[in-house]
Order: sequence, then C-alpha cells, then structure tokens
Amino acid sequence: MTALRKVLVVDDDAAVRKSFDRVLSSNGYAVITAESGEEAVSKLNEEKYDIVYSDIRMPGMSGLEVAETVKARRPWTPVVIITGYGSDAAEARAKAAGVAKFLHKPLSPAMIEDSARDVLAAAAPTASAEPVLAAATAEAPLAEAASVGIVLKNIALFFAAPFIGLAYIVALPFYGLGVLAFLAGRVALKNETVKAAAIVLKHVAMVIAVPFVGLAYIVLFPFIGLALLLWMAAKTATAKA
Repeated sequence: MTALRKVLVVDDDAAVRKSFDRVLSSNGYAVITAESGEEAVSKLNEEKYDIVYSDIRMPGMSGLEVAETVKARRPWTPVVIITGYGSDAAEARAKAAGVAKFLHKPLSPAMIEDSARDVLAAAAPTASAEPVLAAATAEAPLAEAASVGIVLKNIALFFAAPFIGLAYIVALPFYGLGVLAFLAGRVALKNETVKAAAIVLKHVAMVIAVPFVGLAYIVLFPFIGLALLLWMAAKTATAKA
C-alpha cells in the first residue's frame, strides 16, 4: 500500500469486527470499528473513510440505512454490505443507494482482502474528483460575494454621480472667481489704498461665501456618507468571504 487507507467496519458481531481488523490491518489499512449504525454515523461525522463495511441486519439502525446515510453525505465513498440473510428486496434497495459490493457470510480472509482491493480500484476515478468538487464548492461563495461587492459598488457610484456633478456645477464658478480675484489682488496689493480696500473686500467675500459653503456641506455630506457606507459594506462582504 502506498498510503494508509481508512476503513470503517460496522457490525454488532464482535467476531466479525475482529476478523476485518486482523485481515485488513495486516495489509496496511487503518481499521476503525463500530458496534451499531448510530455509532457509525457519529464516526462518519468526525472523519472521512475510504471504505465503509456494514452488516445488513443490526439492532436499531440497519446496514441499509447506514449505506444510504454514507451515500447521501459522501457519494464518492464506497459502501460494502455484509449479509448472511440476502433478499431480493434488500439487495435492490442497497443497489439503489449505490452500494459497491455485497459480501455473503461466512467470510474468509481472502474475501475480505480481495473486496477491499477491488472496491478501491473501482472507486479510484470517483475519489480523484472529490478535491475538485470541494474546491468548486469553496470557490462558489467567494465568487458570489465578489459579485455582490461589485453590484454594491456600482449602486453607490450610480447614486453618487449626480451629486458629484452638482458639486462641480456649484463649486466651479466660485473657484474660477476666486482664482481671478486672487490674481487681481496680487497686482492691486502693491498699492496701499487698494491693499486696505482688499482686506475689507476679503471679509465681505467671506461673509457672502459662508452660506454657499454651508449649503454645499448640507447637500453633499449625506450622499457622500451613503456612498462611503455602501463601499464599506461591499468591502466587508468581500473580506468575510
């Protein structure tokens, strides 16, 4: 064996569990046993197995129910049913669940060893697809979160665009007048009389400008805040993914 394979053996008969443990352990398998279907399901929740062997008749949860549980959770995991009471109805149900093989009692070491080898060989192509399936499943939420982030970003830009344009319309004339006034002032300030007048005009201009500045804050700040909140929400959603 090139790698240690994990095998779960489910049987209420201690002699059967020991037989599987002895035969498969000597061939390089890690054998874990369970006395009931309920115990098997608990162990299936804790780790993955390469093969699951299950007796068909057990108190409580039957082997068929174990097989159906395994196949529902990990379809790529092969299940072998151990039976001494085969019936057409039971075998039909097991095949419908996707059982890989049936082992009929009494069991021999050769039967146990051969079944493990044959089942693993048959399951190899399916098992190799498991990482691909897991990777695709893991990437799906990331792609979805990224898509949500892009949508939120575009919504924020859509709402912000008119107000950015409004800001330009409101601010540019005052900015242009301010530049012209600044250039004219630099020339005029060489004259002391003009300099004194300029100081007065500066204060007058500030008084006139204050309402417009306040108006700009009142109009633009709520929308800037909304755009920032949407951007932060999109960034958070992407980071959590």
